[in-house]
This record gives sequence, structure tokens and C-alpha cells, in this order.
Amino acid sequence: MSLSPAVQIETANAPETDGRRRRSQDSRARIVQAMLDLVRAGETSPAAELVADQAKVGLRTVFRHFNDMDSLYREMTAVIEAELQSVIDQPFKSADWRGRMVELVQRRAGAYERIAPFRRASEVLRQRSQSQAADQAKFVAIAREILRREAPPELVEDKARFEALDLLLSFEAWNRLRRDQGLSPRKTVEALETAVAALIKGL
Repeated sequence: MSLSPAVQIETANAPETDGRRRRSQDSRARIVQAMLDLVRAGETSPAAELVADQAKVGLRTVFRHFNDMDSLYREMTAVIEAELQSVIDQPFKSADWRGRMVELVQRRAGAYERIAPFRRASEVLRQRSQSQAADQAKFVAIAREILRREAPPELVEDKARFEALDLLLSFEAWNRLRRDQGLSPRKTVEALETAVAALIKGL
């Protein structure tokens, strides 16, 4: 049985349509990767022209895929969140809560080291971007919930101690020690582990 003319045309056009779709998806992926690479290299607020040049696409292509730079930042944030989720999903090795507090320092150290450029870029944008402000609030809320889940009730109920511990385990504390105080990743972990151990002593 022969195909109708309409079906024949549709079948003939299918490879061309699939090709356009693949090229579109490839362009979008290259734009996002370009943004990630630029921010990782220290560009806290790369212009659309710079992103287009890095991705080797036209400026129109960038804005065909993304309405504005904020939407591109949201896409970048989604990639970073996926990376962080793999860290969050790892089970703790220690059965003791004190051991888990030390593990939190070490686990977050690795995560913070990877995402530091993106968090710094997000901080720059937070003042003018509601989505970036919301993403940072979400990041803080998730970190606090993990701490609340792994800490014993007496520590959670000790508000002053809990808030101090939350601060020590935050990106801001890590960033201060690494960037402003010039500590190496290993020395930063040692400093935070010392502070955490002192804070939970006696509980």
C-alpha cells in the first residue's frame, strides 16, 4: 500500500525537523556551558555578547533560547543544584551525631569549593534579581534543614548554639576563610572542624 502525498511529505520532512531540533538543543547546551565556563573562570556577571562569543553562536541565538540574562542564570543555577543534590543524597558514614557534624564540614567543603564562583556571581545578581535571591534563600533553607535533621534535639533547641553552628557550616564562613583570610582548603576545613568541635563540646 502506497503512502498518501501528505504522509510522504511529512515523512520526508521528519529528518530535517529532527536535525533542526538537535541543532537547537545543541546551541542551548553550548550557551549554558559557556555561561558556566565564564563564571567558573571568574566572570561574575558576563554580558550576553561574551556568552555568545564563548558559545560560538550569534547574539540573537542566545536570546532566542533565553528571554533575558536572568533566565540564563536560572538555567545555570539548575545545573549547579543538580550537582549539589548528588552531595546531599550521599548517606552519612558516622552513626554518631558528633561524627556527622564533622562530616558536614568535610562534605560542604568539597561542595563549596566547586560552587564558589557561582555563589559569588549569584551574590552580585541577588540585589537586582528576585529569582537569584529566591535561589539563595532556598540554598540556605536546605542547608539548615539538613543540619536540623542530623543534630540532636538538645542542640536544635539551643537556639544560640544552633544558629552559630549553622553559620560555621555556611558558604559565607567558608568563603571568608578561603577568600579573605587566604586559607587553603585543608586549613579551612581544620579551622571549621576546630570551631564546630568547640561549639558542640559538653552536649
